[in-house]
Amino acid sequence: MDTEKIISELKFKAVRSSGAGGQNVNKVSSKVVLSFDLGNSKALSVEEIAILEEKLASRLTNEKILILNSDEDRSQLKNKENAIKRLLQLLQQNLVVPKERKVTKVPKAVIKKRIQNKRNLSEKKESRRKPYF
Repeated sequence: MDTEKIISELKFKAVRSSGAGGQNVNKVSSKVVLSFDLGNSKALSVEEIAILEEKLASRLTNEKILILNSDEDRSQLKNKENAIKRLLQLLQQNLVVPKERKVTKVPKAVIKKRIQNKRNLSEKKESRRKPYF
């Protein structure tokens, strides 16, 4: 994954932000909408694209475009930086391949302890019964 190439492939659009903020909201386009064309990316390998398409399927459009919004700040530049940071973080998190679990045998001591606990519980319940004559 080449971050410089990814950043060069990004498309940004400034939009008026919603919510509280007074007149500033009505005048300034501080919200940033970032779009990244995952399907046609040259910065990612074919395998990486396949992994990301599978893991980010719910966030992609039909054209394999990933869209992120950022309107946390009143500054358009800071929102742009936040969107880029979130995108890179999202890509890195989803490209991590988890280690395969090695199947291990249950230790004999654990089996012995479980059987002993069953025996103790059985004896405790047996002692509560009425004696049989």
